[in-house]
Amino acid sequence: MDGKNRCNITVGSTVQVVLKKDQSTGSTHEGVVKDILTKSKFHPHGIKVRLQDGSVGRVKTIVYTLGIKE
Repeated sequence: MDGKNRCNITVGSTVQVVLKKDQSTGSTHEGVVKDILTKSKFHPHGIKVRLQDGSVGRVKTIVYTLGIKE
C-alpha cells in the first residue's frame, strides 16, 4: 500500500519513509508512526509522519496497519 492517502495511515502503523536528507537517493527508513503531520487527505509525495524514533519523513509504503500485513 502506498502512503499518499492519509486514511490508510494510523498511529502505530509500521511504514517505510523517505527522510528529507535521503530525498535525492530515495533510500527508505522503516519505523512505527507516532504522529501524522500532514493535515490534508492526500499528498502526491506521501503523507508526512513522525516515527517513534523521532525521525520525520514522507511515507513511501505501508508495511503493517490494523492487522493487515502487506
